[in-house]
Amino acid sequence: MSQNFIAGVPWRNEKDLKTLVENRTTYTLNNCELNIFETHQQAADVNLVFGDLVLTTMLKGKKVMHLFDKPGFDYLPGESVIVPPNELMKIDFPEAQIDNPTQCIALSISKEMIENTFNLLNERFPDKMLTDEWGLDLSNFHLINTQDLSEIINRFIRIGVKERSKEKDVIASLALKELLIRLTQTQARDMLQKTYKLIASNNRLAHVVEYIKNNIREELNLDVLSQKACMSKPHFSRSFKQELGLSPMEFVLKERLTLAKNYLKMANYQIQEVCYMAGFNNITYFIRAFKSEFGMTPKVYQSNLH
Repeated sequence: MSQNFIAGVPWRNEKDLKTLVENRTTYTLNNCELNIFETHQQAADVNLVFGDLVLTTMLKGKKVMHLFDKPGFDYLPGESVIVPPNELMKIDFPEAQIDNPTQCIALSISKEMIENTFNLLNERFPDKMLTDEWGLDLSNFHLINTQDLSEIINRFIRIGVKERSKEKDVIASLALKELLIRLTQTQARDMLQKTYKLIASNNRLAHVVEYIKNNIREELNLDVLSQKACMSKPHFSRSFKQELGLSPMEFVLKERLTLAKNYLKMANYQIQEVCYMAGFNNITYFIRAFKSEFGMTPKVYQSNLH
């Protein structure tokens, strides 16, 4: 079980289900509304619209989502979709049944909350390197959850569903701000992975990412990377983490682990070989880091492939 999946949320008792298709439980908070949807039978062309921007996250089962009049795409656990206000979602449930239901959350966030959060970020941290200003990129709407994003969505669900205190709304609004920041960082990482080659010549972060990918087996440290960015170490570290949600060295580690995972998929390499090919120089550390990231050792991951 990858840690990028969201922890369980409460299911409705069968006798409490008002409908078997997109049965909805709603928790209303200041500036947002948390909806939990369950579907217990196959269905097609189910329409859903929200008046505010919505972050939806798939928890269980499979949907096919149609958005922006484009062909449908599979929507699976470990993924999130950002939907603009008043945008029609058309949803199919090809596999849902009583013993294999789908479950999904939809968090609608008020326009004021979004504007206030990004205005604050633009005032406080104006020197962005990847985009002109803080905000959500609605063209990049289908995301694979990062660990940070999953953690804050989990926390938000806990606040929405379980928190009973008087200060619930204050706690929720702080979590909502963090959620918006994590979303922009997830999108930035996503965008960088897709475009770093195109923009490396005129963007410092992209230049560093390209250098990391091309030299993954070399000694990569903060001195080397900040020099490549032509920035001081503190400024480089701060800017990198602010925009991408990871420190430069955490980013290098994730790149190496992803590479190792790909090598394990590609051929029947020895674990020791994969360790060095992916830029690690200590097998014990490699195994521990791999298990921490993917929930299993490289050996177990490899044996599950065959």
